[in-house]
Amino acid sequence: AQAPGGSRVRRPPVPATRRCPATRRRRGEGPGLPGLPGGPAAGRQQQRRRRREEEEEEVEETPQEKKLRLAKLYLEQLRRHGERGRRGREGVSPGLGWGWPRSRLCSHQVQPPDPLSIRVLRGHQQPITCLVISPDDKFIFSAAKDGSIIKWEVESGKRLYVMPGGKKGTEGQHMGHTAHVLCMAISSDGKYLATGDRNKLILVWEAATCKRLHTFTGHRDAVSGLSFQKGTHQLYSASHDRSVKVWNAAENAYVETLFGHQDVITGLDSLSRECCVTSGGRDGTVRVWKIPEESQLIFYGHQGSIDCIQLINEEHMVSGADDGSVALWGLAKKKPLALVRQSHGTQGDHDLEQPYWVSAVAALRNSDLVATGSHSGSVKLWKCGEGFRKLEPLCDIPLVGFINSLKFSAAGDFLVAGVGQEHRLGRWWRVKEAKNSICIIPLKGRTCPYHGSPRPPALCGHPRAGA
Repeated sequence: AQAPGGSRVRRPPVPATRRCPATRRRRGEGPGLPGLPGGPAAGRQQQRRRRREEEEEEVEETPQEKKLRLAKLYLEQLRRHGERGRRGREGVSPGLGWGWPRSRLCSHQVQPPDPLSIRVLRGHQQPITCLVISPDDKFIFSAAKDGSIIKWEVESGKRLYVMPGGKKGTEGQHMGHTAHVLCMAISSDGKYLATGDRNKLILVWEAATCKRLHTFTGHRDAVSGLSFQKGTHQLYSASHDRSVKVWNAAENAYVETLFGHQDVITGLDSLSRECCVTSGGRDGTVRVWKIPEESQLIFYGHQGSIDCIQLINEEHMVSGADDGSVALWGLAKKKPLALVRQSHGTQGDHDLEQPYWVSAVAALRNSDLVATGSHSGSVKLWKCGEGFRKLEPLCDIPLVGFINSLKFSAAGDFLVAGVGQEHRLGRWWRVKEAKNSICIIPLKGRTCPYHGSPRPPALCGHPRAGA
């Protein structure tokens, strides 16, 4: 509108309360509407302001503070993941008011197996050096000094796939290994199989079809240990070049290299955490490698070469050495929680008496059951007693030859041993009467007859158990 003199007259603004609802919504006005306190627009503004403040805080954050914050976040995620997994694994037995893992075998349930019930699978021409069991317990993968890899079906004992070893110098033409295979690992989802050999190579296979996918090169000596981080496709490798390398099997990528051991690394293992454990051979140490922090913990206890190691759970591990000792470790203490010397006895005359080397160890994950192997003529089962502060012998399982690899099934209902006439890392002795074979040892758990609890009657808590 114009005044009589031609100048414009500004109209007074229309109060918001007199505008139509559509205009108020368009302008973001009105009680409970965008633009007023408590409305969505105000919430968006607060979010943007909070985001800017967080970004400013991140800019001011030092690298050490950021590493600490990410570590806390990672530990919280691990705690939640562990609680979910524990709730999923535990079931409540009928008649009992507490949860008990149904599928997990424990030491008090183990009965000495009948030697006639041990199944023997033969297919390798030379000593078996390593083996793994698929996560669903349906298949076994084994490898030998002849470079061959075989996939077995557990139920039938049939050979499903055979990847033969090739001659030295034919690496470019041969799909498999052309040297002794020393180690292997399978991812927790059963998708990838990794194998390492004396030729410094790591081959990654598709476990279902045994088709070769990748070849990792980078180690400067024999690859002696492999392990997948549980729940991921991150692969750890250990070598006689004294280094640990980290790879991504899914993306065919190298990640980083870790140094610390003073002698050849002979074994490696890992679980869910972003860390791995290694046995350091003649440098006499067991090491825990914390990958994000790029740090390591060093443990001392054995007097000889530490040749094998395996994690029992996230806090405890077991190792074996050529001085015949077996050690039980806790990550909170640098010395063994328990140490059994001459665990498999001694050999030779009185003047030249030597302990049997411990050549393989295995642990049933998250239980108190451990197995060790040597060339003493038997596999030994042990119980981790008194809160993992004592190793108590349970029984001996007769097996002739060098026990170069041991693995429990996921459910703990059987143990698989890789047997050879020679030690996996050398030819110091030869047991002529031994057969190069895979032995499947059934472990029958005792159950309560009243309601089928995996605990025996004396321990299950059933009111009629003592009757």
